[in-house]
Amino acid sequence: MAPNQLILASASPRRIELLEQIGVTPSLVIHADIDEIPQKAERPGEFAERMALAKASKVSNSNTDKYVLAADTVVAIGRNIFPKAETKDDVREFLKQLGGRNHRVYGGICLIQPGGAVWQRLVETRVFMRRLSNDEISSYADCDDWIGKAGGYAIQGKAAKYIKRISGSYSNVVGLDLYTTSKLLRGVGF
Repeated sequence: MAPNQLILASASPRRIELLEQIGVTPSLVIHADIDEIPQKAERPGEFAERMALAKASKVSNSNTDKYVLAADTVVAIGRNIFPKAETKDDVREFLKQLGGRNHRVYGGICLIQPGGAVWQRLVETRVFMRRLSNDEISSYADCDDWIGKAGGYAIQGKAAKYIKRISGSYSNVVGLDLYTTSKLLRGVGF
């Protein structure tokens, strides 16, 4: 086994870019196609952790000699989980609910070591989005920033102008908390 081979179990180009910021380049990127539907009464943080574990486990099952890193991002108000936006109507509805309120972004992180040891972390960031006019919501829905994004917005894109402040990790809202990930990788000797 080549030392320190890392597979990123993700379809997100943002996670690759984030890892590169801390000097980590995955040997391989594999999309873990899993069922991403919350279970009844599942809390948002539990859902984020379960999804990260499911992604990492699926990829690790056929790559037991490598490190496998997976993450999942969940946007929520209370127990209400906002899925990835699929249509402009989704975006409009999500932004109407998120605008003028604060919400939480949960980042589930899972690392599976060669040999099968599992390490998980949960990161929580509070995001304060200002109230948006119908014109602003329509304008944002007409751009491509929201495609495939949890909660229907990308903080690193055009939606940045709607964010009053955050409390917690910015990189978590983008898709992967870099501090926690770096600490986790260092802790297992990667």
